[in-house]
Amino acid sequence: QVKLVESGGGLVQAGGSLRLSCAASGLTFSRHVMSWFRQAPGKEREFVAAISSSGVSTYYANSVKGRFTVSRDNAKNTVYLQMNSLKPEDTAVYYCAAGIIPRTSYASAYVYDYWGQGTQVTVSS
Repeated sequence: QVKLVESGGGLVQAGGSLRLSCAASGLTFSRHVMSWFRQAPGKEREFVAAISSSGVSTYYANSVKGRFTVSRDNAKNTVYLQMNSLKPEDTAVYYCAAGIIPRTSYASAYVYDYWGQGTQVTVSS
């Protein structure tokens, strides 16, 4: 049984930082692209960041580029999202996702095989 478990969310003031973690089990972690998505109330789920299976390549939404960093530790089956300079518009539930997918599909939520339950990030102004 595949499980993705996010942690690290919380309440932070604008300009602050948070580090999210996503621990995976039940899958060959090193074969999967790992991504972060987020969903704010009343909005569709949107792509945030992705990291290739080897960890060599990373990709970001324009809205977070330069502020967020995605990384992974294949020995620990864990992917991270370091979020700096947080803004109120970053407030959302953050989800990690896993899939064996081509680069051209990273930003599409529909192609991922596995999802975590999400962790709430709230940024106050």
